[in-house]
Amino acid sequence: MTDKSFAPISGNRAIARGSFIASLIVTAAACVLTSCSDPADKVQKTTASDAKKTAAAPAAAAKEYSIRAASKIGFVGSKVTRSHNGGFTNFAGKILVTNGKIAGSPEIKISTQSLWADDRRLTGHLKSKDFFDVAHFPVATFTVTSIDSEGSQQKVTGNLDLHGVTKSISFPADIKIADDAVAVKADFAINRRDFNINYPGMPNDLIRDNVVIKLDIQATPGPPQPEDQLVN
Repeated sequence: MTDKSFAPISGNRAIARGSFIASLIVTAAACVLTSCSDPADKVQKTTASDAKKTAAAPAAAAKEYSIRAASKIGFVGSKVTRSHNGGFTNFAGKILVTNGKIAGSPEIKISTQSLWADDRRLTGHLKSKDFFDVAHFPVATFTVTSIDSEGSQQKVTGNLDLHGVTKSISFPADIKIADDAVAVKADFAINRRDFNINYPGMPNDLIRDNVVIKLDIQATPGPPQPEDQLVN
């Protein structure tokens, strides 16, 4: 009787098996070299906590800067096999400045419907109930509760209202304040599960919990222009 564990493999099966193994080797090599690294490992990861009390409104003499449409709010999400870039194209907010410092509790509102990703099908999926559920949660809001010096940067703390959940987060930022502009740049990561975004993905293509947020906020004096306003 022939031992089936040593039975010869037919030509087609052998080719298929060889192709499968080669594919695994190529995928593994690519992961080691590039795509499988976690982008969130390169930035500070936030720790979500209970929402904090906002600051009192500043004096009437505060100078108002409107956040302009030229600003950028982006994100990088990743899974075991690759990363995806995305962001939001519609948002609005204002910043008040007193004595050369940001005052009060400035906030920015983001239209989740304006979400985009580097893959058309992914854009639709991210807008669905599996992720942002934009039909039920059309606006995300970040409200600053404090800004403190932290080395060469500032530590920004604020309440992030996302996906129906409000949590306090803190992250490092580069903030520049001048008479003609306020600029805020920051790269940090949030944990999507802190905001009840719990889609697990496929078992062999796991979606990572941490998502990198990339801010490049530009604000100038004066009221918002039509392109600087929130569109629902």
